[in-house]
Amino acid sequence: MNRTLLEVAEFLGASLLGDGGCQVTGVASLQSAAPGDLVFVEDRKNLAQALSSNATAVIAGEFAAKGRHAKPLLITPHPRLAFARVGTWLQGRQAQAAAIHPSAIVHPHARLAHGVSIEEHAVVREQVTIGEGTRVGAGCVVGPNVTIGKNCRLYPNVTVYPATELRDRVVVHAGAVLGSDGFGYVRDAQTGRYEKFPQFGRLVLEDDVEIGANSTVDRGALDLTRIRRGTKIDNLVHVGHNVDIGEDVVIAAQTGVSGSSVIENDVIIGGQVGIADHVRVQSGAILGAQSGVPSNKIIRGKGIVFWGTPARPIKDYLKELAIVARWRKKEGQR
Repeated sequence: MNRTLLEVAEFLGASLLGDGGCQVTGVASLQSAAPGDLVFVEDRKNLAQALSSNATAVIAGEFAAKGRHAKPLLITPHPRLAFARVGTWLQGRQAQAAAIHPSAIVHPHARLAHGVSIEEHAVVREQVTIGEGTRVGAGCVVGPNVTIGKNCRLYPNVTVYPATELRDRVVVHAGAVLGSDGFGYVRDAQTGRYEKFPQFGRLVLEDDVEIGANSTVDRGALDLTRIRRGTKIDNLVHVGHNVDIGEDVVIAAQTGVSGSSVIENDVIIGGQVGIADHVRVQSGAILGAQSGVPSNKIIRGKGIVFWGTPARPIKDYLKELAIVARWRKKEGQR
C-alpha cells in the first residue's frame, strides 16, 4: 500500500521534517531497508546509520527534531511504537472474499456472519457462532457451542473445544488448543488409582488476545478460565484450568501456569517460568526467565523484577549469589 509521508504523519500524529510527498510502501530494519521503506531509531547514536541507509524516511524521537537531515524524518515521542503501528497500517489486510472451501465441513446449524472465511479441511460443528470478518484456517476444528467474535484469525490446525468463547479480534496461531480438559484427578485411597475430576467449565478469551503457536489453554473445571483483554501469550505456553489472567499481560515461551492461579493486569512473565497452583501475581510484577513460584505464594511489587526459584526480588537473589560466591572462594582457599 503506497502512502505519502504526509499521510503517514497524519496517521501517527507525528511532526514531519522534509518532503511530505515522498511515497512509502513498507517498513524495514536499518540493514535491509530499500527505497520506499520506513526505518526507526530510538537514540541519537543510530541516527547517522539510519540516514545513510537506503530507506526513504526515518521515524525518530525528539532528539532529531533540530537541524537539517539528508532524509525526511517523522518525529514522535515513541519511535518503536509508531513504527509498529505504521507497519501494520501500511501492510493492511488485503480484502479477501468470504468463502467456504468445498473441503470444509460446516454444520447446517452453525451461524456464520457476513465476511467469514473457512479454509481447506476445517470443521465447524453445531451451534457455533462466528462473527463478521473472521477467518478459520485450514485444518481447524471448532467444537459445538463455540462462539467466535468479529475479525478473529485462527491459523491452521487450531482446535477449539466445546463451549469456548473468543471475543473480537482474537488471534490464535497454528497448532494451539483452546478449552481442553484441565489436569484434575482424585485418587482412590483404597486402590491407589486416579479418577478424573469433572472438567465441565468454560474458557473465555476477551478482545485483542493473542495466543502463540502450539500453546494450550484449559477450560475451567467447574467454573471459568479467563484471559482478559489485550493479553499476549507466546508460543508453547500452557495455561491450566481455572486460571484468571488480567489485561495487557505478556507471557513468553515455555511458561506454565498451574490451575487456579491469578495473574493480575500488566504483569510481564519471561520464558520458561513455572507457576504452581493457587498463586497470585499482583499487578505490574515482572517474573524473570526460568523463575519458579511455589503453590499459594503471592508475588507483589509493581515494576519489581523477581528471579530464581523460589522467585524473589532480583536484588535479594543477586545478594545471595554474591554470598555463595564468597563462601566458595573461602572454601577453596582452605
